[in-house]
Amino acid sequence: MSARHAGTAAGGGGGGGRPRPDLGPLYAIADAEALAPLPVPSAVAAMAAAGVRTIQLRAKRWSGRQWYEGVAATCRALAGSRAALWLDDRADLAALFAASGVRGLHLGQRDLPPGAARPVVGDSLWIGMSTHNERQLAAADADPEVDLIAVGPVFPTTGKVPAPPDPAVGLDFIRWARARTAKPLVAIGGIDAERLAAVLAAGADAAVALGAVCRGDVRENCLRLLAAAASPGGGQERCTSF
Repeated sequence: MSARHAGTAAGGGGGGGRPRPDLGPLYAIADAEALAPLPVPSAVAAMAAAGVRTIQLRAKRWSGRQWYEGVAATCRALAGSRAALWLDDRADLAALFAASGVRGLHLGQRDLPPGAARPVVGDSLWIGMSTHNERQLAAADADPEVDLIAVGPVFPTTGKVPAPPDPAVGLDFIRWARARTAKPLVAIGGIDAERLAAVLAAGADAAVALGAVCRGDVRENCLRLLAAAASPGGGQERCTSF
């Protein structure tokens, strides 16, 4: 563990006695639309087999029934693996499937506030929060219900549909955020194998990838991204300058 992360690990979680999540360097988003026609359960199984430890299920166009059936099948696909499953937006289903393997809920700025989501999901599940500027990051850092903070988009991206993408914040914003929060910090937006090491070196605990994971051979994509994380500048000793 780097000097920076050793200093933040003890006090870097949210409230409720929840342990700090063991994210791994790659936070993979299993986006149903980007993966199509590959079924989401098959994709998440490939991600876990490649060694990904954090997977978020995202499906902006699914119906309620599709969400229910998709989460159930995804939990079965991940049974026995080391991967932690997070759900995008759906506090109700995160609570319903907590006993089946869902470990976290991720919320955006337009979603349910973390304080409103907490009574739904309970004290054991992690809550992540997306932030795009200094004010939002400060609010997430101060919120005891937020266990993980996402910053971005780091680079220009077209992955955020149907909503238009937020302006790119760049690597400097990761450095700024890392100096101001002890909570787990992940970076999202336009990250591929060529950019991943720089994102981790800037201070992110994990790099979030959607397109670089979902388009093409999912297992090979994940192996390529994990190899980039293990390369010089992208490994465990990445934050010693902080």
